[in-house]
Amino acid sequence: MDPSPPAVPAEPLYVLRLYVAGATPNSTRAVRNIKEICEQYLAGRYVLRIIDMYQQPQLAGEEQIIAAPTLVRQQPLPRRQLIGDLSNRATVLAVLGIDHLP
Repeated sequence: MDPSPPAVPAEPLYVLRLYVAGATPNSTRAVRNIKEICEQYLAGRYVLRIIDMYQQPQLAGEEQIIAAPTLVRQQPLPRRQLIGDLSNRATVLAVLGIDHLP
């Protein structure tokens, strides 16, 4: 009997955190932009948590976040982060590691 073929790795789950500072224009744009990107490129395989640094400063402190908005890709590793309103889609896709997708 032939051994089973190697398993094809499933597509990775993306675990993202977006740190925002209240409802500032930059934070609002960042939320809108990352939601659009996630739905377009990662539909069904991402977890996005939006954290308001004013309401949960301890979480920002634990991750050493010093600017907002900041996007943190926690999974897949390696951890990466990007500061800004996420309006430069090419840069966001590169940081997320999905710039090779159609």
